[in-house]
Amino acid sequence: MSDIPFLKEIGLEVIRMEDGESEVALDLAVRHTNSWKVMHGGVTMTLLDVCMARAARSLDPESTGAATVELKVSFFQPGGKASDRMIARGRVLHQSTTMYYCEGEIWNGNRLVAKAMGTFKTIKRKDVARKMLKAV
Repeated sequence: MSDIPFLKEIGLEVIRMEDGESEVALDLAVRHTNSWKVMHGGVTMTLLDVCMARAARSLDPESTGAATVELKVSFFQPGGKASDRMIARGRVLHQSTTMYYCEGEIWNGNRLVAKAMGTFKTIKRKDVARKMLKAV
């Protein structure tokens, strides 16, 4: 389970987070769907964002979080319906000191639902995170 309140609320499960890779899962419920009764695009983007950020954080154990700098998503097909288990996998492609360039995929069984590219900046200290919040 995640330590982020929003992710706890939606029921996201962190399965694996190591060596620049991660895997997260979500058992879809009606609350995760849109008016067509399939996974909402915002849920899709959240899963991709989280799996890539977790992949980045796995390479920076001192980080207290990862801020999304850029996120691009390609949707290939409807995600799934309530009761489907969605699996999102993230991987770091390249890194600098605090920037991580990642890719992510969401799968519903053997169907590729969406793919993403993202850039993340890891945050090492809580005072930096507080400073960011004050600027908003």
